[in-house]
Amino acid sequence: MNAEEIPFDRRMLEALICPRTQMRLTYDADKQELISDAAGLAYPIRNGIPVMLVDEARVID
Repeated sequence: MNAEEIPFDRRMLEALICPRTQMRLTYDADKQELISDAAGLAYPIRNGIPVMLVDEARVID
């Protein structure tokens, strides 16, 4: 299995929160990101693992 093919386990959404706002996240399967609407940030998912660092997050327009 290729590293890019490792799926994100949606059950992780129950335990993960935005490190900036401590609010819930939503999963964008197409972009492989966890979205924090409250912070306006998208956290990347790499190799099936969410990268929950504000410095690694993309600002949402």
